Amino acid sequence: MFKQSVDDRISSWAQFRTQIETCEQPLQCVIDFWRDAPYIPFNHHIDQFNRKSWPTPWDIIVENQYDDFTRALMMAYSLKYTQRFKNSVIEVRSLIDNTKKAYYNIVCVDGEWAINYKDNEPISLKDIPESFLVENLIEL
Repeated sequence: MFKQSVDDRISSWAQFRTQIETCEQPLQCVIDFWRDAPYIPFNHHIDQFNRKSWPTPWDIIVENQYDDFTRALMMAYSLKYTQRFKNSVIEVRSLIDNTKKAYYNIVCVDGEWAINYKDNEPISLKDIPESFLVENLIEL
C-alpha cells in the first residue's frame, strides 16, 4: 500500500478496514498491515500530547511517513473505524520504561490486548512490564 499513489493508499486503507470486519485475527491483521509503513524516527508536525495538532488519519496517509506515535494512531483508527470495533474501548498509551529508558506507544483494545509493543503479535495487557509508566493515555 505504501508505495501506491495517494488516492490508491486511501482506497487501500478503506479496503483494509473492510477486511478487519471478517478477519479471524483482527489484531494480527492490523499489525501485519502497518508493519511496513515508512518509518521516521520523530514526526515534528505532531505533538502527541496536544490532540489539536493531530492531522486526520487521511492526512497521515497522504503524508505517508509514520513515527511510532502516528503508526499507533493509525492502528487505533483502523480498528475504531470498523463496525466490529466501533463500540470497543480503543486507547493509545504512551509508556516509558524507566529501567531501559525506552519509550512505547501501544494500542490497547478493550483493556485486554495491546499491539504496537512487539511487532510480531498482540499481547495481553497483563504482560506489559510493571516498570512501564503511563505518560499519556488517549481514548479514541
